[in-house]
Amino acid sequence: MTKDQKRVIMVTGGSGLVGKGIETYAKSLNRPNDSWVFLRSSDGDLKDKEATRTIFKKYNPTHVIHLAARVGGLFSNMKYKVEFFRENIAINDNVLECCREFNIVKCVSCLSTCIFPDKTTYPIDETMVHNGPPHPSNEGYAYAKRMIDVLNRAYNEEYGCKFTSVIPTNIYGPHDNYHLHDSHVIPGLIHKTYLAMKNNQDLTIMGSGKPLRQFIYSLDLAKLFVWALDNYEELSPIILSVGEEDEISIADVAHLIAEAMDFKGKLIFDTSKADGQFKKTASNHKLKSLYPDLTFIPIKDAIKESCKWFIENYDTCRK
Repeated sequence: MTKDQKRVIMVTGGSGLVGKGIETYAKSLNRPNDSWVFLRSSDGDLKDKEATRTIFKKYNPTHVIHLAARVGGLFSNMKYKVEFFRENIAINDNVLECCREFNIVKCVSCLSTCIFPDKTTYPIDETMVHNGPPHPSNEGYAYAKRMIDVLNRAYNEEYGCKFTSVIPTNIYGPHDNYHLHDSHVIPGLIHKTYLAMKNNQDLTIMGSGKPLRQFIYSLDLAKLFVWALDNYEELSPIILSVGEEDEISIADVAHLIAEAMDFKGKLIFDTSKADGQFKKTASNHKLKSLYPDLTFIPIKDAIKESCKWFIENYDTCRK
């Protein structure tokens, strides 16, 4: 299929953080041959095989970006391991089987750096996905996500399907989930900082603040997803991330959020709460070798934009 041919690109999880980022980026491309479908939960339950098949029949996509998943923060992953495993296995199995059944030209699925082994050397790279068990705190979600890579290879070997996957590091940006207990670190901290300001209180952060993470802004990731759909031809996953030198501590992120929101209170780190995995430094060497002109929005600027979006959309955002 050439770029001059009509494409119908269906994005599962299209109303979430990454889906909204892709929607924003896709509108800026002005590609008349591309038609985009961004699925919402109201379109049907992807955990149900027949509902998933009905969605594919309705939209008849040629390409799929598969983002849909049950996701949550550290404490949610620790509490609901069975649900995270079973629901994500069902979603992935139904979506990939429908991609085979409906002769999808290409499917790009979204994995996570939490799938990598807990005990490993750093930086981690794409060859190390299956080298050992993931961190116990999120093993339900991590093993379910790993199985996408296994299925991609199996579908290619048995049916010739062109399925691949990408592995983003920690994502943040507009349209995130800001739930105080089930969100990821940056949206959770943004919401907590907002409430601390509103109530004239200090900000208590769970954990020591010492763990290190690589964060990627949703609009940067959106650009890379479209690049992967257009250009990435390997079956094996590719890490989509800022560089190792851009790794930052949770404490430093909290200070950037406080600065962006002009928070004047104290930051208190509750060391009685779990930190989770201390670090999971990922290499983006493969990405840079294939996309040498790669650039990222600086994290200070992106966090400022993310905080601004949350404040402006507080009444309607997911929280």
